[in-house]
Amino acid sequence: MTNVFESMKDLFTPQAADQQQNPLHVGEVTHAWVLLTLIEEGLTVYQQSLNTTKDDELIHALRNGQQAATDIAEQLRTFLRKEGIPLPPASEDKPLSDPDAIPLGVKHTDEELANLTSAKISAEITLLGQALAVCVRDDICKLFFEIQYEIFKFGCSLKKLMSKRGWLKIPPYYYPPGYSEK
Repeated sequence: MTNVFESMKDLFTPQAADQQQNPLHVGEVTHAWVLLTLIEEGLTVYQQSLNTTKDDELIHALRNGQQAATDIAEQLRTFLRKEGIPLPPASEDKPLSDPDAIPLGVKHTDEELANLTSAKISAEITLLGQALAVCVRDDICKLFFEIQYEIFKFGCSLKKLMSKRGWLKIPPYYYPPGYSEK
C-alpha cells in the first residue's frame, strides 16, 4: 500500500525546484506567522508541564514534544526570515522548578497536562490543515506538510500513552436508531 505521506511529499518535491518564486501571499504568511506563534507558546506548555509532573513516561513524552516543537519553530523562523517576514514575539522560557513546590490548588494533574498537550496538538494540526488549503507556493506547502507529519507522529505516541493511562477524553458512542447488538 502506498504511504500517503510519502506520496504527498513526492508530489511537492519535484515542482518546488522548478517553480518561479513569487512572494508569499497573505494567507500563507498569516498561517506561517500564527503557526510559529502557536508552536512557540506551546513550548511554554511543555516547560510548565515538565516543571509539574514526576511521571517518567509523561516526562519522556513531553521532552519528545518539546524537542519536536523546538525544531519546528526553528524551521519556521528560518523560513520567515528568508522571506523577510518579521517574527512574532515569543514568551520567555520558564525556569526549572520543583514539582513538589507547586501548591495543590494550582498544580495540574498528569491527566490534565496530557490533555492540555493533546488540545495544543489538535489546534496545530487544524491550523496546518487550513494552511495547506490556502497554499499556492510549493515550498511552503511542503514545509507545512512536513510539520504536520511531525506533529501527527508525536500526537499518535501521546495518544497511546493517554489511552494506556485512561486519560483520553472520548465522546459518547453513537448508536443509530434501531441498532441492536447481536
